[in-house]
Amino acid sequence: MNYVQLGKSALRVSTIGFGCMSLGDNETDNTRMIHRALELGINFLDTADMYANGMNETMLGKILRDRRQQCILATKVGNQWRSDNSGWDWNPRKEYILASVEKSLERLQTDHIDLYQLHGGTLEDPIDETIEAFERLQQQGKIRYYGISSIRPSVIRKYVQLSNIVSVMMQYGILDRRPEESCLEFLKDRGIGVLARGSLSKGLLVDKPAAPWLNYSAGQVDVAAEIVRSFSGECFSRSPAQTALRFVLQNPAISVAVTGFRTLVQLEDASATPDTPSLTEDCLQSLRNAIPVNYYEQHR
Repeated sequence: MNYVQLGKSALRVSTIGFGCMSLGDNETDNTRMIHRALELGINFLDTADMYANGMNETMLGKILRDRRQQCILATKVGNQWRSDNSGWDWNPRKEYILASVEKSLERLQTDHIDLYQLHGGTLEDPIDETIEAFERLQQQGKIRYYGISSIRPSVIRKYVQLSNIVSVMMQYGILDRRPEESCLEFLKDRGIGVLARGSLSKGLLVDKPAAPWLNYSAGQVDVAAEIVRSFSGECFSRSPAQTALRFVLQNPAISVAVTGFRTLVQLEDASATPDTPSLTEDCLQSLRNAIPVNYYEQHR
């Protein structure tokens, strides 16, 4: 496993991260998955207080009870469940963040969160107030660092301008190259780490039947997946998942590819990505040219 410094923080994170939203309801299976991930060198675990209405954090806290020091633990805040559990509402207010972190700490059975992330964001938010909440939590030692999880370039630029974020989580991969235009180089130049999620497009680039994805048709998705497969296999010493993850990790702006796992086979495969051969420039160009590049149409 390879490790990098996350932005300007002191966090040394594995370049493959575990997106814990993929965990199911079986605690025994989840324990086996998380413990195996740690054994394989994956130390970055990402969850959110909204996943399973807090139960994802609760389960992760139990699993990590005796292994907390082995991982960099990240969670998120900002989506408030309604009292009738019919859904959630956006809430970036200071008082809500300050109250929510206490519940996350309790569920995760820890006295600090390594990376606390705002789970979204709009330009209409009380951004100064939101930042004040994160800064206070950092001063109190309840969080070590903070970042945002957002795909909105306008929001990202605002937080870079006004705050001390060390990371931005965003969707990025062969089927979603929108961050290349306005985010990746911008964040790299400012020393802010990028946590890429959705790099396998829910398995569409690996083994799932072709289906529409973002603005791409099923046919275009199938073309992209075929190109991925053409640079994978025994002769290339990497699987399709490893090829897709390599494409992401070879962008110098990316710190971590955060991936969800349903099986131990998927986990073992993805965790071995850093040990596979790098993609050649010709290969990278073929993957880039497989389908037309997409761009952000809103929140630019």
